[in-house]
Amino acid sequence: MRRITRTPLSAPSSHEACSARLTGSSLSQRLKTQVLSAMAAVAAAMALSAPLPAAAEVKVGVSDWPGWVAWYVAEQKGFFKKHGADVKLVWFANYTDSISALSSGQLDANSQTWSDTMGPLAKGVPVKTILVNDNSAGNDAVVVSPKIKSFKDLKGKTVALEQYSVSHFVLVNALAKNGLKQSDVKIVNLSAGDAAAAFMAGRVDAAVVWNPWIHQIEVSGKGKALFTSKDMPGLIPDLLVAQDKAIKAKRKDLVGMIKAWFDTVAFIKAQPDEAAKIMSKIVSLKPDEYKVLLPGTKFFDAAANKAAMDAKDPLSLIAVAPTVTSFLLDNKLIDGKPDVSKGVDASLLAEALK
Repeated sequence: MRRITRTPLSAPSSHEACSARLTGSSLSQRLKTQVLSAMAAVAAAMALSAPLPAAAEVKVGVSDWPGWVAWYVAEQKGFFKKHGADVKLVWFANYTDSISALSSGQLDANSQTWSDTMGPLAKGVPVKTILVNDNSAGNDAVVVSPKIKSFKDLKGKTVALEQYSVSHFVLVNALAKNGLKQSDVKIVNLSAGDAAAAFMAGRVDAAVVWNPWIHQIEVSGKGKALFTSKDMPGLIPDLLVAQDKAIKAKRKDLVGMIKAWFDTVAFIKAQPDEAAKIMSKIVSLKPDEYKVLLPGTKFFDAAANKAAMDAKDPLSLIAVAPTVTSFLLDNKLIDGKPDVSKGVDASLLAEALK
């Protein structure tokens, strides 16, 4: 699942050039030079007669989140091919690795959050958001035991969550909206799965987790959602972020990807059962288990993308950036304040919508 984290930026591999040194008498030197010249001429002739290599596909990182796993729907339903996009989806079991791969240029584009794009931007990495896949709209939640009726009752209680993750971000916003601070609760740092288990066992008063754990907790009767990501619209956007060089060199394919995405969103809405079947196989879940994730994911169509890319819209990427960066800076998760205006390129969307 998605994480807000301090992401180390991997430097591209360096390549050392080596040269052969010719030695010997003047005669042997001339002979070697003649041979090498002849070989070079032959090689040049062969190069001119050989067919040009096919353009490399766009390599796109994908991790475990509905708005990103949905790219496999686009692949399997032929939407990439329909729009002339040569795309290779690269699966990352460890989401953080995908961010590093994009930052170091190993990927052309990656599926990542707006928050996780701030670190690379702060370091001057040339990447830009070209599409918003979705917003979490209920798939992240603060779940509490039945005895807790309001945030007032949460004061002084223990809350399990994965520190510095999206869950931590949700808690900070939930507390702030209800007149509380982080210091008003006791945070227990656990992975999302362990946090859910600790809550179910009654070892903590609350937990911040995502689906399918939210659903499992509510079905068990041991807890309920007191606050969800639906209560913080626009603040957890999931994106397609591309390297500047890929935008220039592979623009046609990236524009085709955007067109394919809109077909994918329409397909998920019209055929949720088939979409869930495709997506569930990618992450080894049953289709019925995966369908639980769909209602809490607000998939962004063309209109929603236009709004998200419009800086004047109150829920746009640029508008919500101060709240996101404030959390990251307060928790020392990024070095320096990013220039978020450099992190969005709406021109590909505009081209896709012509």
